[in-house]
Amino acid sequence: MRLIGTMVAAVSLTCTAAVYADDVSSTRSKRIEEAAAVLSEVHATPDKDVPQELWEKAQCVIVIPSVKKAAFVVGGEYGKGLMSCRRNGHWSSPVFMELEKGSWGLQIGAQSIDLVLLVNNQRGMDKLLNNKVTLGAEASVAAGPVGRDARAATDAQLNAEILSYSRTQGLFAGINLSGGVLKPDPDANEDLYGKPAHAKDIVANDKIPASTQPFVRALEREHAAAVGTSGTNHK
Repeated sequence: MRLIGTMVAAVSLTCTAAVYADDVSSTRSKRIEEAAAVLSEVHATPDKDVPQELWEKAQCVIVIPSVKKAAFVVGGEYGKGLMSCRRNGHWSSPVFMELEKGSWGLQIGAQSIDLVLLVNNQRGMDKLLNNKVTLGAEASVAAGPVGRDARAATDAQLNAEILSYSRTQGLFAGINLSGGVLKPDPDANEDLYGKPAHAKDIVANDKIPASTQPFVRALEREHAAAVGTSGTNHK
């Protein structure tokens, strides 16, 4: 009887995890909403925002809203956000990410900034999905070009695995994040998916949690806007 009771309890815990896996904390729900809001501004000012062509070719997008100065990290900042990657023509289930120990410094007078990172190629995506990476050392990163036309980008920008942007007061600007450590947020991902989850497994999952839909829909809207604008410019 004791063994049966133990088995029933185990099954009950498993079912409970499955039912409440999508019931993320209010803090993480806010993170999802803020990341979606940042994406809605990507093409708000075409001459001063992320070029549409780069957005169209990005393999993954990482949005880290409200990066703040971290008192416990000398000269660094700390922030948490989400990443989604392209899979079979669609955006994948999001992975909670965190960025820490950067030495780039916030813009003068800014209490916090929003960051958007575009992963340019499969090589960069594989590195992010395998484990944490040190930007500039294990994965090449460059401040992303800003403006309507990506053809003004330098060779360093075009060849970088990751392009990085900061946003303050509604406008985007390239920012060098070399030295920052980018990695999955294991606690947040377990909170969302109900069990310890590897970034590669999350991206391969076809079921997108309902609570992350605002972020995924924002990605889809921005991709559609980029494709539409790119097509118009090429006519």
